[in-house]
Amino acid sequence: MKKILSFFSILITFVFVSVSSNAAPLVVGQIAEPKSLDPATVTAVNDFRILMNVYDGLVRYKDGTLEVEPALADSWTISDDGKEYTFNLRSGINFHDGSSFNADAVKFNFDRMLDENHPYHNTGPFPLSFFFSAIESVDVINSSTVKFTLNAPYAPFLSNLAYPTGLIVSPEGVKANGADFGRNPSGTGAFKFEEWKSNEAVVVSRNDSYWDGKAGVEAVIFRPLTDGNTRVAEMLSGGIDLMVEIPPTSLSEFSGSEYSVVEQAGPHVWFLILNAKEGPFANKKVRQAANYAINKKAIVEDVLEGTAAIAAGPTPPAFAWAYNDSLEPYPYDPDKARALIKEAGAEGATLTFYVTEGGSGMLDPVAMGTAIQADLEAVGFDVKIETYEWNSFLGVVNPGLEGKADMAEMAWMTNDPDTLPFLALRTESWPDQGGFNSGYYSNPKVDELLNAARSSTDQDERARLYQEMQTIVQDDAPWVFVANWKQNAVTNSSVKNFSLQPSFFLLLKDVVKN
Repeated sequence: MKKILSFFSILITFVFVSVSSNAAPLVVGQIAEPKSLDPATVTAVNDFRILMNVYDGLVRYKDGTLEVEPALADSWTISDDGKEYTFNLRSGINFHDGSSFNADAVKFNFDRMLDENHPYHNTGPFPLSFFFSAIESVDVINSSTVKFTLNAPYAPFLSNLAYPTGLIVSPEGVKANGADFGRNPSGTGAFKFEEWKSNEAVVVSRNDSYWDGKAGVEAVIFRPLTDGNTRVAEMLSGGIDLMVEIPPTSLSEFSGSEYSVVEQAGPHVWFLILNAKEGPFANKKVRQAANYAINKKAIVEDVLEGTAAIAAGPTPPAFAWAYNDSLEPYPYDPDKARALIKEAGAEGATLTFYVTEGGSGMLDPVAMGTAIQADLEAVGFDVKIETYEWNSFLGVVNPGLEGKADMAEMAWMTNDPDTLPFLALRTESWPDQGGFNSGYYSNPKVDELLNAARSSTDQDERARLYQEMQTIVQDDAPWVFVANWKQNAVTNSSVKNFSLQPSFFLLLKDVVKN
């Protein structure tokens, strides 16, 4: 530990000297090493927490809400048929590399993701390009005006533009660095990239020319600390100023006046992906049995120390307008689970269970995985856990569980009730088609409802469709629905003006360190 602290003392001193003579950097404890700093190529909120400070999108979420407001675009219009969005762009904005932000840059960004013939499409992959699959064309009207034409009305379009996948990168940066752009990022955000030391730190410095006013600190150091106990120890020792995702069992350690704990409910669901294509979970009764077998109340109260609520289905209750509040969570009923397993002829089945050591929104994954293993073994399964580091975990889960595992932990934090089910529950979202339906769930009625909901311009109709979808999915049980989490963070007394967002992004522009 002394060696680690010594290194970071040197690193912090370096940033202190090189960035400012009168201000120390803000040091943030992250839950994992980022995969990339190219927003078009990543999926984890852990990475997004850095990216939202380096880049801007055309629009963004208003502070404290999931409502969309202007960002790089200062206004927009929508055609009567809901298929054309025309954005008027702010003028005089440059990327951190000095190149100009304009309509051509916007077109480059979306063509790069969506057009397989684009000269820089090979700098991907672009796993969340699904967000923009409705885009038919992006047209430059003039340097400050760009028009998106959709193939059909698409209700979540503006919300998806506010998501990190819609952040605008420097075309010149991509051209200069190719597939290595993710290690050499350039955006228009409040902070500009300085350095990335693998498994040690990502350093960003204040963009003094930022269009929305200068940040309150001159530099930020993001440190990857995968182990929750290590993050806690570093917070208590002064090695970091701000820590996200406090282990529930450690909350009491930050009750003193020298710390501030912040909580924020958001659109989060923690679940187990079940392999519905092969093995025991190909049978709906066995999937339902898993939902009855797991004592989710004990997990929420004992493992998570009350920092979450039991999940009833695939849609988080944070989306109040679309949430089906008539659904009740599967009760803990091991006898019912055993009966269903017997009916399905799956008694004594061996299950391979992928568990991550830590990662974006994953709460306390090892402890939760161990508790789940015990509950499933209590109803007759033989459960073998395989544990992975976060990015390695994504590397084995996202391509699909076929031939590898029967179940895997997962968590999603989303911006619209469309996002998670569209990307992870549709038949056309199986991994071989570019989606995240890693358990290969398929129900034509669910496909129909999701496609109808995203094309409707009537929110009440969208709500009805999503609520019907939730009823079907809960019964089909492609996942074990475990918990909806309230995110948390802690700061030391030197940090002011920090707040958490319902988007779960980390916005540091207005933070001050005394």
